[in-house]
Amino acid sequence: MDQEHRIIVFQEKEIRRVWHNEEWWFAVADIVETLTDTKNVRQYVKKMRRRDTELNRNWGTICTPLHMIAKDGKKRKVNAANTEGIFRIIQSISSPKAEPFKQWLAKVGYERIQEIENPELAADRARQYYRELGYDEDWIARRLQSVEIRGRLTDEWKERGVKEGLEYAILTAEISRATFGLSPSEYKQYKDLKRENLRDHMTNLELIFTMLGEEQSKLESIRGDALGFAENKIASQKGGHAAGKALDAFEQQTGDKVVTSANFKQQIAEAKKQKKLKAKQQDEEE
Repeated sequence: MDQEHRIIVFQEKEIRRVWHNEEWWFAVADIVETLTDTKNVRQYVKKMRRRDTELNRNWGTICTPLHMIAKDGKKRKVNAANTEGIFRIIQSISSPKAEPFKQWLAKVGYERIQEIENPELAADRARQYYRELGYDEDWIARRLQSVEIRGRLTDEWKERGVKEGLEYAILTAEISRATFGLSPSEYKQYKDLKRENLRDHMTNLELIFTMLGEEQSKLESIRGDALGFAENKIASQKGGHAAGKALDAFEQQTGDKVVTSANFKQQIAEAKKQKKLKAKQQDEEE
């Protein structure tokens, strides 16, 4: 089975998924069947939509027909939803099997409210997350700082009329190309990454120059009072170019290369393996 079409197993049931628009989309029918054990998924979905008028009203937005591999090995279009959409559908499933998901959603929602009220909690949780993946404290500090600088940049873009999604992605690519000579997709390929977060696999130096490019792009937008996508694209090119010049100067003086093909995949895999072993040992002791 190719990399874009995979089956995951949950509670001994197979759930089809496909990579679409840079994220996983799951077969709605497979999720419903797994959580309800219904023998007529289509009928169950119809009844569920009748019960939940809000879900029914937004069904076309939540679900997208995508080609997935059927039991006979042929590709057919089936209703699919991303993670957010699946969570919304699960909320409408009246089955004891869905309760653990609903409880988890409530917990996630509560934690999100806490983080909004106290942003330090979000930083603390992110710090702990990276520690568990084996990153050292210096790298974690840089990574969290990069998140903050990225947030300030996108806030500025939003205020200046840049649209989230595609336009953000294009401006980000402009900064990256001007700074490193690589777009984010090219950078990921160079580091042998597929669906991993590129910045989670950057070295300290790569993060530093990423931050420099984004911070300078924000300042260029402010300095030029850039409005809309086109003007902010010029500001992003200027910001990335300034960071690129600084990178060239650094490499000339030190003889070190900033951009590297290194990644943290092996470290992360080992950290996850150790975490599972530790959890298993604790369960056995209890």
